[in-house]
Amino acid sequence: MTRKQRRLALIGSALGVLALAVALVLVALKDSIVFFNSPTDVVEKQIKPGTRIRIGGLVKEGSIQRGESLAVRFDVTDGKSTVAVAYQGLLPDLFREGQGVVAEGALDTAGTFRADSVLAKHDETYMPKEVADALKKQGHWKDDKKAAVAPAGTRQ
Repeated sequence: MTRKQRRLALIGSALGVLALAVALVLVALKDSIVFFNSPTDVVEKQIKPGTRIRIGGLVKEGSIQRGESLAVRFDVTDGKSTVAVAYQGLLPDLFREGQGVVAEGALDTAGTFRADSVLAKHDETYMPKEVADALKKQGHWKDDKKAAVAPAGTRQ
């Protein structure tokens, strides 16, 4: 073998080992990778029960039902579709109707989303990018930043 052939063989072997390592990492992380879905995505994609996903949108007005032992049921909507969510545990302090929310869990066979974690937006301007994009796409995004800035020379 010439030096050039040995070098090419070494580079080819290194690329093969690197590709194998990347494949092993992706297989190992397969169960921990969770994708975001809006309620419309959940309805349209017909996600299989038991598949871990994140669902985000707004907590539908009038949908919060509290039960015993910290059980709560509520609906998440993006304005087009709505998904029922069941959660057992303490909710974030800022969780309320009309607020942005992201829940992580899986659908059950009845179509109810069984959440094991619920996140609420933490201040007036925060909204996860995926949730904001889905709400803008559905036409339900309120851009309060423009309304909050008064034109120069006017009084509020």
